[in-house]
Amino acid sequence: MAETDHLRGHPFKLQRKPFSWRMNRLKIFNLLSFNYCRFSNAGANCMPQAVWFLNQHLVHTTSFCKSSHADSEKTPNETKFFHLNGDRTFSGLFNPFTENQMRKPKTKVSVIGSGSVGAAIAFSIMTQSISDALALIDCDEKRVTGELLDLQQCSQFVDHCFISGGKGKVIRYYSRFVQIILIRVVPEIVKHSPNCIIVVVSNPVDILTHAVWRLSGFPKHRVLGSGTLLDSARFRYLIGRKFGIAPASVHAYIIGEHGDSSVAVWSKISVGGLNLADIYPKFGHEDDPKRFADIHRDVASYGFLSTSAYKIIQMKGYTSWAIGLSCATLCNALLHDRHTILPVSTNVKGLFGIDYEVFLSMPCVISSGGVMSIVNLDLSEKEMQMFKTSAGILHAASSGLLW
Repeated sequence: MAETDHLRGHPFKLQRKPFSWRMNRLKIFNLLSFNYCRFSNAGANCMPQAVWFLNQHLVHTTSFCKSSHADSEKTPNETKFFHLNGDRTFSGLFNPFTENQMRKPKTKVSVIGSGSVGAAIAFSIMTQSISDALALIDCDEKRVTGELLDLQQCSQFVDHCFISGGKGKVIRYYSRFVQIILIRVVPEIVKHSPNCIIVVVSNPVDILTHAVWRLSGFPKHRVLGSGTLLDSARFRYLIGRKFGIAPASVHAYIIGEHGDSSVAVWSKISVGGLNLADIYPKFGHEDDPKRFADIHRDVASYGFLSTSAYKIIQMKGYTSWAIGLSCATLCNALLHDRHTILPVSTNVKGLFGIDYEVFLSMPCVISSGGVMSIVNLDLSEKEMQMFKTSAGILHAASSGLLW
């Protein structure tokens, strides 16, 4: 086996075809989309890519709007501006060498839903200079206008990002209608963005990602869920706090279900190249007197009131910043072909002897094509059994869906 074969395990075949560029008109509430293209000299030919995020803290459904949303999707070249240098009153202010033209954005992100999570996602993307253009859409015109003004007026302090947005028509439902919503929404996504990548964030994320994959008919590398991305980030933070080091210096993953049956990979946690299980054999075990196992329960036991997320909700009413930054990180990897390894929910059939279709989180190489490959983690016997148990739970739940 080659030295890097463990990173190439379970590759997903990527299909990339050139298309004539046309800015997609995105008409989904509580979904994020990214349009990416590399312009030729003529500005006509490129390879577009759309990525759709289903936002878990916004409501679960949408109707498609052909007017206000389309207007908010205009590029800078389509938007009317009043340029003072075209007024004779200010003719001495500038000495123009050429006609004043706004450049076309190479990347564009549309955040559908301007609630606490949507605003956090938009802010994270803008401050990290992930996209050249940003659109914010919501059914609440007053709220979305306020968010737009707030974001636009901080443009001096960030790299150039053209910000637009407006009102979109939205129908709101509760979670018991999720299956109906997906049946209505996913075909529209496929119709308007047949070459997009779909990223599901709404809970139960693993089951909904499976449902979206089935309904879309897309290849498995183009449908993924946020999965345990935020779980793993919280896990690293709490471990780092124990040792007094930065979370980025902790290499640790939560895999499996984004829920109670998730698996902490204690056997592979390392700090500075040192495997902590080799130094402390009881690391993460139930009989560990140092109680490191409590960290996993604090992160991932969603049935208990002591979890990190619940504490945040109890104190401030909602979670937003961590979700916003995790979505921005995933957006960055997809939009800029980073080949970053992130734990996301993907189809794991064929992994560890699993012979049925099920979506669970594993560390994956994320590129502009979606999930490029799954990292072959060398799990302990106990961890592998727990992962298979998690797969069985999700498979049983997914089997109850009507395709």
